[in-house]
Amino acid sequence: MRVIDGILRDSSGREVVLRGFNVSGTAKLAEYGGLPFASPADAAVSARAMVSLTGANAVRFLLTWAWVEPTPGVISESYLDGVAAQLSAFTDLGVMAYLDFHQDLYSRHLFGPGSRYTGDGAPAWAARGYPPARCRFCFHWGQNMKNNPAVTSATRDFWHNRSGIRAAFVDAAGAALAGLRSRLSPEAFALVIGVDPLNEPYAGRYAPGETSLSWERDRLWPFYQEFRAAMDAAGWSDKIAFVEPLVYWNLNVGFFAEPGGFPSLPPLGPRFVFNSHFYDARAQSVIFKPRNARDGEYAADFARIRSRAAELGTAAIVSEFGHPITSARRTSILKAMYQALDSGVPGASWWSSAASSGPVLSASQWHWDINYGRHHELQNDNPDRVCVDGDAMNAEHFSAVRLVDGEPVLTVDRRLLDRVYPRAVAGTTIAFTYEDRAGDLVWNRIPASLPGVRELVGAGRFAVLVWRGSGVTELRLPGTFATPTVVTDAGYEIDGGLRLSTQDTGVHFALVTDRPGGDPDRARSELASWVAQLGETR
Repeated sequence: MRVIDGILRDSSGREVVLRGFNVSGTAKLAEYGGLPFASPADAAVSARAMVSLTGANAVRFLLTWAWVEPTPGVISESYLDGVAAQLSAFTDLGVMAYLDFHQDLYSRHLFGPGSRYTGDGAPAWAARGYPPARCRFCFHWGQNMKNNPAVTSATRDFWHNRSGIRAAFVDAAGAALAGLRSRLSPEAFALVIGVDPLNEPYAGRYAPGETSLSWERDRLWPFYQEFRAAMDAAGWSDKIAFVEPLVYWNLNVGFFAEPGGFPSLPPLGPRFVFNSHFYDARAQSVIFKPRNARDGEYAADFARIRSRAAELGTAAIVSEFGHPITSARRTSILKAMYQALDSGVPGASWWSSAASSGPVLSASQWHWDINYGRHHELQNDNPDRVCVDGDAMNAEHFSAVRLVDGEPVLTVDRRLLDRVYPRAVAGTTIAFTYEDRAGDLVWNRIPASLPGVRELVGAGRFAVLVWRGSGVTELRLPGTFATPTVVTDAGYEIDGGLRLSTQDTGVHFALVTDRPGGDPDRARSELASWVAQLGETR
């Protein structure tokens, strides 16, 4: 996998879209020793369920410094054994992965046994000497990032490399990467496409005269360059660094948002991918946003991610997004997020403005944990505070899956997650849309000017891809598309997905729907005319 002219491409030069989940929030817990799953067998059950229920082709795989280096200068070989075994459960199925060195609130070791919050990340020896972690007016755990003196002080010290702590992390990460390379088979290692150096970076506290933009430029970017060098030294030189900007840069809550996104940097180059997160923080409170999401709700938020990556001369990925599954609005919010990942144009105007869709964004939903609701986590090692509910982490409920009678079952409408998406495009995507009808919400309605297409699709789910290029293009099809109907100007076959073959480098189109019926020839003629007009607007 590599970045070519700002596009993520495979070894055949095809444009690639990565879709999947974070595995798993359990890595934040002590219950399973900082591993995403209870065992390799547990990971294998999760991997098979993820592929069969959602068609995911990639995962963001969490690991943690605290478990990599529990003693200064001593790497835990047993932890790396566990990471390699669980990671291989996904690569054995052909699922790609990128590693994530995760942290939240710097370290769980800042928090005492009586605290209602906890963190993850740094080991105990790297979290000593700070005041008890308290945040009296924190109504959400994330507020500790700005309002908890212990968290802000420890985080600031990390970026200032106090006592060599940041350098120690980079050294430990490099050693972990080298150790994992030696533990993975060549086939598995080939499917590990890169590393996210550090989850959700932020300054803690700014130095006098420092701003969010200067912090990104003068502290965060040099760290990424150090980490990149450690990757290279560990034998990961052909892998991508998925680098995150300041976590606050794309928040939709004004009092938390700060300028960021690397606007002060030159183009990142082909060895880095711009890696952003997005959550609708307002919607996580019925006070700030009590309504459902609407068509095009997040088009502007995700457009910022697309444009920032383009300005930096690289591809983009949204390595975290999601919404609490306990929310009554989860379907509309997740639908709107997936809509914005697929296209920068709302459904109501897609057919008239498809040429403005922008690239389809790669993304990993937060998160995938088959042990959701079945945990036994001693919060901050307190036997009197046993967390069993939900994610067992700061009262969160995000897992897209859980076990019911021993079988993995999705916690949200399957139509949201079991999606059509372009896994590989031979050339360049011009426009893409997918109407999933999740929650029976329909935001993309085929216009009256295409009556044959409307008749063909009817009340079915449908996807449309327009691309330029020759070769084999692959569209992932949902497992619930029992008898798909395909209308295209390309040759095609259905073989574990939709394979579209083109011989020339012109503009091509394909529509696929789960509803048989109508006149495919009429629909094909209408789509060909629409695509010709679309080309005139580019």
